[in-house]
Amino acid sequence: MREVLAQAAFQLFLERGFERTTVDDIVARAGVGRRSFFRYFPSKEDAVFPDHERCLAEMTEFLAAADDSDPVGAVSDAARIVLRMYAANPEFSVQRYRLTREVPGLRTYELSVVRRYEQTLAGHLRSRFGADGDGALRAEVVAASVVAAHNNGLRLWLRSGGEGDPEVAVDHALALVREVWGRPAASTAPADPGASAVPAAPAAPFVPLAVSGGGEVVVMVARKGTPMWRVVQQIEAAVGEN
Repeated sequence: MREVLAQAAFQLFLERGFERTTVDDIVARAGVGRRSFFRYFPSKEDAVFPDHERCLAEMTEFLAAADDSDPVGAVSDAARIVLRMYAANPEFSVQRYRLTREVPGLRTYELSVVRRYEQTLAGHLRSRFGADGDGALRAEVVAASVVAAHNNGLRLWLRSGGEGDPEVAVDHALALVREVWGRPAASTAPADPGASAVPAAPAAPFVPLAVSGGGEVVVMVARKGTPMWRVVQQIEAAVGEN
């Protein structure tokens, strides 16, 4: 019933315009009563975004099961849940994007939904970085960066009319976020006066090595604990170069 009502509402929004469509129009098109509509949607605006509650619940569940090894990677992967929701129905997603550009009230509503995603990501990061001081600040900044990167790639795809693979632009944008924020935060512990002034050695770089033989082989040497996405990225780059 939720899907039937959402489809009826959206059809009417496209035919008559959002402002000229009433709840009575929607329930008449769907063949149900007003009570049924308000059982599923508090307002007309909610009917434009019928899938975000489910998506938010899925994101929350995903983050609850994530381990502590790569919190920035976890929230980046959580953002891809939203991307898959949009990509599952390109025609609807593109039409909704165009509609929200035309109706200021829908744009405001959409921003409130985006903020809920950002708060969910930030909450997960605070549980990893700490809820006070720089930990809380880092959580807010990283969450905002992930949302901005995801939305940048998603909107490029929506503006194209849903052409091509939306993951390409989103993956590129999220890779930048992970490159900047994926490193551990610098220690805030006071310096030991007796400690050596010699700076710590930088992390060992990736060293791809192409070896000729019966077939082409790429050997990748990486520092222990390197995120798997980075290893795969460097392997793909080495294979492409060869």
